[in-house]
Amino acid sequence: MSVLRLRASLLSRGAVGLGRALRPEGCTCPGPEKGVSRTPCRKYSVNAPEQERRRDAGQMELLEVLEARVRQLQNEYVSEVTVNRVEVAPLRTSNQKDLQALDRAKGDASSTSPMVGKASGRWVEKLTQEKTELHKRQQILEAKLKNQTFWESQIKKKEKALLAKQLKINRKQTESKQKAKAVVGRQAPHHSVGQTSLKKEVLEPGVGRHSRKQIFIQACLDCLLSQDHLAQATQLLFSYFDRRSGRNLLTVPMYNSLLRAWAKQGSLYQMSTLFSMMNESELTPDLVSYASVLECMGRVNADSEIIKSCLNQMTKEGLKLENLFHEGALPRQARLLVLKAIEKVEPGFSPPPASSPEIPISPLLRDFYSKDEPVSYPKLPLPLHELKKRFQKQLMLESEMTVTIDSVEEKPPANQNHHARKLLQDLKSQWQEALLKAFKETKDHISEQHKQNSLASLYPYLCLLTDGEYVDLMMQTLFNLPPHGSSLIQLVMDLGMKVYNKNLIQRKMKPFVLDELKRKYINYLHLLASDTQLDSCLPREQWEALESEATVCSDFFTREKVWPDLVLVQLGTQLVDILVRAIHMPSNLSSSQAEKKLIPVLYHVYSFLSVKQIGFIKPHPSFSQLVTEAACTKLTFDSSVLPMLCPPVPWTSPHFGAYVLHPTKLMRCLDGTVQHQQLLESCPRERLHAVLDALNQLGNCAWKVNQPVLDIIISIFNAKGNKKLDVPPPMSEAPTPPSYELSRNASSLEKARLRREIAQCHKTTREMYSLRMDALYKLSIAHHLRNQIFWFPHNMDFRGRTYPCPPHFNHLGSDMTRAILLFAEGKPLGPNGLNWLKIHLINLTGLKKRESLKARLAYANEILEDILDSADKPMTGRKWWMDVDEPWQALACCMEIANAVRSPDPEAYISHFPVHQDGSCNGLQHYAALGRDVIGATSVNLMPCDVPQDVYSGVAQLVEEQREKDAKAGSSIAQVLEGFISRKLVKQTVMTVVYGVTRYGGRLQIEKRLKELDDLPKEHVWEASMYLSQLVFSSLGEMFSGTRNIQDWLTKSAHFISKSGSTVQWVTPLGLPIIQPYHKTHKIIVPGSLQSLCLMSCSDVNQKPNTLKQKNAFPPNFIHSLDSTHMMLTALYCYRKGLTFVSVHDCFWTHACTVDIMNEVCREQFVNLHSQPILQELSKYLVQKYCSGHPSHSSSKRMSPDEKLMLKTLSHVPERGDFDLQNVKKSTYFFS
Repeated sequence: MSVLRLRASLLSRGAVGLGRALRPEGCTCPGPEKGVSRTPCRKYSVNAPEQERRRDAGQMELLEVLEARVRQLQNEYVSEVTVNRVEVAPLRTSNQKDLQALDRAKGDASSTSPMVGKASGRWVEKLTQEKTELHKRQQILEAKLKNQTFWESQIKKKEKALLAKQLKINRKQTESKQKAKAVVGRQAPHHSVGQTSLKKEVLEPGVGRHSRKQIFIQACLDCLLSQDHLAQATQLLFSYFDRRSGRNLLTVPMYNSLLRAWAKQGSLYQMSTLFSMMNESELTPDLVSYASVLECMGRVNADSEIIKSCLNQMTKEGLKLENLFHEGALPRQARLLVLKAIEKVEPGFSPPPASSPEIPISPLLRDFYSKDEPVSYPKLPLPLHELKKRFQKQLMLESEMTVTIDSVEEKPPANQNHHARKLLQDLKSQWQEALLKAFKETKDHISEQHKQNSLASLYPYLCLLTDGEYVDLMMQTLFNLPPHGSSLIQLVMDLGMKVYNKNLIQRKMKPFVLDELKRKYINYLHLLASDTQLDSCLPREQWEALESEATVCSDFFTREKVWPDLVLVQLGTQLVDILVRAIHMPSNLSSSQAEKKLIPVLYHVYSFLSVKQIGFIKPHPSFSQLVTEAACTKLTFDSSVLPMLCPPVPWTSPHFGAYVLHPTKLMRCLDGTVQHQQLLESCPRERLHAVLDALNQLGNCAWKVNQPVLDIIISIFNAKGNKKLDVPPPMSEAPTPPSYELSRNASSLEKARLRREIAQCHKTTREMYSLRMDALYKLSIAHHLRNQIFWFPHNMDFRGRTYPCPPHFNHLGSDMTRAILLFAEGKPLGPNGLNWLKIHLINLTGLKKRESLKARLAYANEILEDILDSADKPMTGRKWWMDVDEPWQALACCMEIANAVRSPDPEAYISHFPVHQDGSCNGLQHYAALGRDVIGATSVNLMPCDVPQDVYSGVAQLVEEQREKDAKAGSSIAQVLEGFISRKLVKQTVMTVVYGVTRYGGRLQIEKRLKELDDLPKEHVWEASMYLSQLVFSSLGEMFSGTRNIQDWLTKSAHFISKSGSTVQWVTPLGLPIIQPYHKTHKIIVPGSLQSLCLMSCSDVNQKPNTLKQKNAFPPNFIHSLDSTHMMLTALYCYRKGLTFVSVHDCFWTHACTVDIMNEVCREQFVNLHSQPILQELSKYLVQKYCSGHPSHSSSKRMSPDEKLMLKTLSHVPERGDFDLQNVKKSTYFFS
């Protein structure tokens, strides 16, 4: 009996049984579909399980297969397969005809050539002519086969022994699992087969545990299936199955991809074939596999006996029928077909209600989600018909993928650059033709290679778009290159992602998906429009209600995996290679000669980044000069770079929300990082509701442009900029590299000095170009939107901190960017609004940080003349606004105050201006609250005080006191530093120590500040920085003793966890799962025609955790997750109260008239958050996750010393102080 038969009989996997059930004896089944080669099936059909399946299909089918096999043997002169036939387990003796047919086939295959000629007349002549050669080859093969047979028998013996050993181990593991009630794995919880839902099967494919080769194969299958190339995808799977090494690469998700596709075709034959292949590969079909089979059975109205066998097989596998019907697991049509098949066996069957485990609502959210009282949520300041128009515009922009807008940079008159523009346009046409020709040639070449080996290749990815669309993407990349070039790895990744995004958008543009999306979005707008009645539910709830009524689930059809980074790099490399090879330009553009020498437009060069050699793609200077002379007045961006012209699609799941068509991640991460998305998708959706609702609230805030401020900035931008106002100058102001030549006798020092000067000049030029282009993009986008209302869709990083998706122009930008943003909705200032505008202005100046709010308001009234002068004559008046910390925001605030003061009734003045409230060293605020540290809480304004406390000044004072003591004790460096200790000197270190800065990093920060002091002798800088960094850290430890204890506990916990081989995970108080993606660096070399690229990944889950990063990053990341939780809670409760609210991490924005309400909500939610046992819950979670193998301390005798120490560390939560959190509610300067 073969190894496969032995395994099947011992394990009773049953996939072969299901194959027989799909095609019982006497049941007519369709043959292989058109376009699908059956050759791969014949190659593996000689194995025992496949023979058994074919025999049950009937005598005629068996003879057909055997006859085809004989013809193949004759054609290929292969006799070794005959030996493999002999090793197959014998057929059942009940079917004598089959045995006789098989014996005849064996005889035909092993006979001499004249006997073969009798089997097929058309081969007689051919075999006769080659009789002599055939005889010699057969003799050689027989000699080899004898030797091979011996070694195969030895291998089979070892395989049997290994299998028996593995079965014994599996049996012991099964018994141990049955004894344990719940075993949670070190890295991720394990679920029994019976408890696994279809939803989790879909969402947890285990991509991170697969090799990159497996990921590439899966990606190629998905790519082929997305193009409806089902036959090619099936052939690809067969090609790997027929190779001994390739078969081990195939996974259950790969088979499931084909099962789902063939189910839509109604092919039971192919379903049977794939199940038999899974059985031979020793893979267990999962719920997705059986769901596909049942869908196919429902589609073809299969016999009830077949369906019953399938359901029985599911039961034997421990899979529950009700798990097939979890919400969102199956599209509506597939769900109906599965139900149809089940009802044929069990009439009256109805799927169980979608009952998920009851997840208790967090105490933090009970009031927000309470339905005890009627709630009316705020609406947008636009009517329904206007929102519909904006949606159509946004849909058109995203479908085109790019947006071309006017540049704000002044250009020379058109008559001066007419020749350059015409020349550039002519060259563009030539380049497009050359690129198209080169792309087709490359595509044809890769196609030939793909046909020869039939394995996974890049070819399917070159067929996703039209040839012209690939050329357009390459042309966009060419004209976006900066003069100094771009790194090759970044260029290829960008090009690969462009292809991915365009393909996905085109898939979403399919009529049955797009029409349903349009219908849902227009109905969703009824919740937001100002002239509709619906206002009692949240955006997410409204969209979910529309989904439940839909025939097509947007969430299901738009769920798309990001291509592996290997695919992106290979595809991008191919396109960049075409770009470099294909396009040329004349060497002398001004020459009028008929024949001009052509030179490449792009060059592949190498440059050093630190000590690493990096490949760069650099444009020829002549090309850069031509583009500059042409002075193009347009800028082209991806549509996702601009803000949206309509409200974002609400986030309803980890993979659906934000833009209408453009794919957007809920949790932004580095390319190739998969663990965050897997963690989100495995989390019950109800636990993510609060996070999703907060993101939707932030994204639904409508904005407009502050046009007067924008016009002033553009005028300065085009007048060579202004360094004081942070407006970058044009490239004409860049320094010129030294052009002089050194003499032959120049010393090495002179040469080194020249190299440093040139390098510094190039570095300065690159920095100036980056800053100039960044400002150009922001100002041009703002200018493009000057008469529009727009929205910023939001997502978050892995810690839960939120960010707007548009990268250039948003409210997280610089002072200049924030100054040109206003709320689209205006509200009356009310009784206190004007005062808050004045206080906000003084906050922006940075002049009265330690003064009370009353003192700041009084100061604003004192300088009201300067405020009004700045508003009226910003560029010609006294220019008071230019000498403050945030000049552009201060100017915008001056203009708003002037308008309000001069209005007939300031209280009725409609203000669109956002007023900010900043946390007072927010990280230390969270630490002080966690540790109930009285001294620390007082230092960061958690305790009510008459004036704001300044923690930076407090630390500077403690440092100065210690310096004085050391100076009296005779310390020379302490004496040198007399008069140099200041708030500015210690501020950066104090601010960043809460976020994990080390003593070494703190020393570098202080050293930088000391170098700025002209009076301090430079020879003492290093010693002084060492001395001061020690004093700063000791002073912080004295002021924040509780903070230091908590920080040390978090660091030690992460150290033990990562040492045990796991990454650190935790769950925020809002239920957001978080994992730190720091692993050992993994390098992958991708060969290419230009150069081999080295992909370095620090987030590969197959690598060990990076212990240093894990332990150093845990404290700051944990605090970031808490400040994001506080922000989200504030956002949700402000939304419930009808406020406009946005945030920049720990800086909260709202209208002037609602600042008091926002401050009240902010303080209440901080108190509510820290009233929860945060550290205790964290300790409980870590112990349960990482020490669950030791359920009780009584088993500690069996634990290793390291495990005992880890359990002790994780269980020992730092003690807390006596600070009363209720004091925060009375603290005016908590956020101010």
